[in-house]
Amino acid sequence: MAFGAAVREERTNQGIAQETLAHLAGIERSHMGKIERGEHIPTLPLILKIARALKCTAAHLIARTETRLMESAPRSE
Repeated sequence: MAFGAAVREERTNQGIAQETLAHLAGIERSHMGKIERGEHIPTLPLILKIARALKCTAAHLIARTETRLMESAPRSE
């Protein structure tokens, strides 16, 4: 789910519609929706296509994902 949230955040920050991003990445809008909702984990080639469509690197999306996961992880005291 964290990866999909990172994609959604990047997409909305850029003002890109989900349908437009899906078209640019070469997938169906419904598939993009599943990725953003965390119902589908994309393959590496698809991550690269999504990053290219967002004009960012896959590393950028993965870093945002890692940040989200670390923020939601339980903290040990």
